Amino acid sequence: QVQLVESGGGLVPSGGSHRLSCVASGRIGSLHFMSWYRQAPGKQRELVAKIANDGTITYSDSVKGRFTIPRDSAKYTVELQMNRLRPEDTAVYYCYVEGLDSGLYDFEQWGPGTQVTVSS
Repeated sequence: QVQLVESGGGLVPSGGSHRLSCVASGRIGSLHFMSWYRQAPGKQRELVAKIANDGTITYSDSVKGRFTIPRDSAKYTVELQMNRLRPEDTAVYYCYVEGLDSGLYDFEQWGPGTQVTVSS
C-alpha cells in the first residue's frame, strides 16, 4: 500500500508565492508520474502539473510560467512551487501518483488534499 502526505496549504496574498510538498511512502517499486491537481468550489478537479519518470513536465495553461513542479525521485517527493498567485488559484490541491508497487502491480493514489486560499 502507498500513502501520500501533503503539506504546505494556507492563506497567501495575491501576487505572493507558496510551496506545497507531497511525500509518497509504503510499498513503492517505481513511480511513473507525480502530479498535482486542484479543485475549486463548484468546479471539477483539474490537472495543474505533472512530471513523468523521465522528467517530462506538463503544465495547465492557467499556471504555465507561474508554477513549477520540483521532484526528488530518490525521496519520492514532489513539490509545487507557486508564484504570482491569483485569487482564482484558490482551491484544494491534491497530490496524485501512479506507479508500480513493490510487487510490480500498478497502483494510483490520491493525497487527502490541502487548501490554498489566495486573498485579493
